[in-house]
Amino acid sequence: MTTTTVSEGIRIRNVSKRYAQQDEANGTLLVLDDISLDIAQGEFVSVLGASGCGKSTLLRLVAGLDSDYRGEIRVDGERVRDTSLERGIVFQDHRLFPWLTASQNILAALRNAPLSTQQKREAVAEHVALVGLEGFEHAYPHQLSGGMAQRVAIARGLVNRPRVLLLDEPFGALDALTRGRLQNELQRIWQHERITMILVTHDVDEAIYLGDRVVTMAPRPGRVKRIAHVDLPRPRERSDARFVRLREQILADFSDQPAPADHTTPGSGLRANAHEPRITEWRLAW
Repeated sequence: MTTTTVSEGIRIRNVSKRYAQQDEANGTLLVLDDISLDIAQGEFVSVLGASGCGKSTLLRLVAGLDSDYRGEIRVDGERVRDTSLERGIVFQDHRLFPWLTASQNILAALRNAPLSTQQKREAVAEHVALVGLEGFEHAYPHQLSGGMAQRVAIARGLVNRPRVLLLDEPFGALDALTRGRLQNELQRIWQHERITMILVTHDVDEAIYLGDRVVTMAPRPGRVKRIAHVDLPRPRERSDARFVRLREQILADFSDQPAPADHTTPGSGLRANAHEPRITEWRLAW
């Protein structure tokens, strides 16, 4: 197996993770098995897989929330050993403090930032505007819709100007219309900020719509099964024939049906049509 070496960005090498089981007689449970992946600085990567495949566990390791694993994770050359302001994270549950307003929740993320009080206020105001919540600065979480609360969570994740924003199914609990609007909002923010983003999702459309690449994970123990390069112009149209074709190819990874022909020679990178989305076979062992 070969991967592209990056001097800046995220480098994941031979990462495996086990969890102790409640029944000690059963030993440990292998959740991630020998994951290797390079993510370039400023790239948007979607990590796609069914529940239990270890995708959220991988995100937690990149965030530094768990250091008990084998292998190595580096961000811009520095080994990840703990959490850092350089890596923001947004969860499916917005996890806002209910006793704080929207602005105060964002401000809480700046508690340890080396900024003056005025600089912190300006940063909060800038990020309230970035996520389109002007006029709701003083609203409490219970006064916000689910989509608005997630916008606050995204602003909180971005306010420290991290190198990387990690998104753990941030729209999974939202209705379809709100989810679509926030996908567009997140894409706009990414294009404006150009920071590295990793989105964990089980939604194939969402993964393709937002990602430069879609990393498909096999079931437990989690392994990288396939990487799809989404060579489609932005903004993307879900009804585009190329989008639909790529969706069908990725969905075939989760069924017993053969994937539709993608005109790609495995390992060669050759395509019959240069405008077709490109799928690269990377690791097919389950």
